Amino acid sequence: MSNVIQEFSRFAHQYDRYNVIQAQVAKTLAERLPLGRYNTVLDIGCGSGEVFKNFQKKALLPKHFIALDSSKNMLDIHPEMKCITKVCADFNDKNFLDTLPLKHYDLLLSSSALQWSEDLDFTLEELSKLSNTFYAAIFTSGTFKTLHQVANINSPIYSAETLQKTISKYYSDVSFVLHHYTLAFDSVREMFQYIKKSGVSSGEKKLSYGQTKYLMENYPLEHLEFEVLFVEARN
Repeated sequence: MSNVIQEFSRFAHQYDRYNVIQAQVAKTLAERLPLGRYNTVLDIGCGSGEVFKNFQKKALLPKHFIALDSSKNMLDIHPEMKCITKVCADFNDKNFLDTLPLKHYDLLLSSSALQWSEDLDFTLEELSKLSNTFYAAIFTSGTFKTLHQVANINSPIYSAETLQKTISKYYSDVSFVLHHYTLAFDSVREMFQYIKKSGVSSGEKKLSYGQTKYLMENYPLEHLEFEVLFVEARN
């Protein structure tokens, strides 16, 4: 089991208390969707169901909504309805397409998940086979930018430039919008608690004791920074 899956599974029961930014991102992603009827929808990295909840609010319930996540604990807290099929699978697995109940979908979605692709080319090439319409929100390396600078470490996730370049290889009509968010805290200690339990840093190399101590003493902001790339892609 990868570090990402372990982290999401470990804190799944507390996830909805900490996914403040992810919830905002899912809401914005749903708002960007063109109004229309989608009979079959695949949500890659569905988590606790923020994307589906926004579908409900917009009265966009499809006939078939496939909720895919690598964490069974996350799927356990995802909403359940007659139209929902839950699939426990890892999009990093070379055979993950075989786990899906359908081979093509009207709409492919992913919110706050694809930054953890281990092989971005592989993942996007496989996903491009599933639908001609792809909407996504992906955290970029601009997330926690100041924190990484102070700690003198590199981001474990992709830059916006790398994401745009790779996505454009697999879709002919693509547009990108970069959003920035901040989340304020009363103390650096609270920030660390959030980072640990929110899933934003899943799989990230852990700081040493010395790095953590230095960061807590020298982090200059009262908030964390987030950078998210919103993607609209079609073939």
